[in-house]
Amino acid sequence: MTRAIHMLNGPNLNRLGKREPEIYGRTTLVEIEAMCRHAAGDDTIVFRQTNYEGQLVEWIHEATDQEVAGIVINPAGLTFSSIPLLDALKMFKGPVIELHISNIHRREPIYHRSLVSPVATAVIAGLGARGYPTAIRALREILDDAAAG
Repeated sequence: MTRAIHMLNGPNLNRLGKREPEIYGRTTLVEIEAMCRHAAGDDTIVFRQTNYEGQLVEWIHEATDQEVAGIVINPAGLTFSSIPLLDALKMFKGPVIELHISNIHRREPIYHRSLVSPVATAVIAGLGARGYPTAIRALREILDDAAAG
């Protein structure tokens, strides 16, 4: 059975490969999308990026209404500031994996307190671009375990 997984990306991630490569690496978001699609196997990936908080919230509402199997989300800077994002994720009933390219806990103190983590099933941080397919594989295993009972 094919499941839908939403991979949601927040502000500035469209600049991957160019933006602070010493922190975020040189892999582009287009390359990351290909990695995620490969890791998804038979599952369907809806891969999106926006620079706007409200759009990200709308996509979470859509995933909730469509009863999507799971969400992997890299909220980027909204991780640390968005109550609306937190509230939207609270409504989603499936597993949520919070993802960060860098290890947010090794960075400046402003990046240490995620507003998303309290509602996330799991958090992956610091694996660089390879964290994306790792998150997709982990989410698939969580979904498989839930289906097995």
